[in-house]
Amino acid sequence: MDRRTFIKTVPALAVLTATPSSFAQDKAPAPGPASDLQPLVLVKPETDSGKSVLAALQARRTTRNIRADKLPPQMLSNLLWAAFGVNRPNASFGKPGRTAPSASNSQEIDLYVALPEGIYLYEAVPHRLTPVVAGDFRARSGRGAAAKAPVNVFYVVDLARYVLEGNPDRNIKDLEIQKSYYYCAVGLIAQNVYLFAASQGLAAWFHNCDKSNTPKEFKLRPEQRVLFAQTVGYPS
Repeated sequence: MDRRTFIKTVPALAVLTATPSSFAQDKAPAPGPASDLQPLVLVKPETDSGKSVLAALQARRTTRNIRADKLPPQMLSNLLWAAFGVNRPNASFGKPGRTAPSASNSQEIDLYVALPEGIYLYEAVPHRLTPVVAGDFRARSGRGAAAKAPVNVFYVVDLARYVLEGNPDRNIKDLEIQKSYYYCAVGLIAQNVYLFAASQGLAAWFHNCDKSNTPKEFKLRPEQRVLFAQTVGYPS
């Protein structure tokens, strides 16, 4: 990515017009302990199914009408791997490579996955969902179909991932540079989700989300910030 010239383009994301405060009035259950949930070991992702890249680009679109039908385990596994899974064991700075790039391979974006039973953190290694909190928090992603869709992915940046030591990028601690990096990174992951959805006949919708309640409910650290959410399911 062109990491320095991207900064001035970030305000274009303001077209996602849903205001964070508009979600704050929605009722959500009291968070339950993560011990009420079991880790979900995802099945091995398939890497040879669906439409071609060009066909997926032709079919890519935002679809806001989404059914509540649950995704099969294989589909959920494939979705998360396509979004930001590991596609090679060795990449730059001693880390595995992922399906979306990040500045200096910081891998600063975490995927918090809202399923009907609770919130899970997607761990690309070893490709599993680790419980964060029990309860149905899908409405924190958005109203309408988003609140009942089978999967809502919350994109959360962890600023602690930007490490200067051993890093050739001497601007990586600059807050405005960081902002350009993580907005670009989340857009790349979201596009992966869009293309996967298009390749599989699924619906996808990238949008704003509740940034007021989720940090506490998802037990985020001060260095973590909720950015956007993306809803995925079968089109209605």
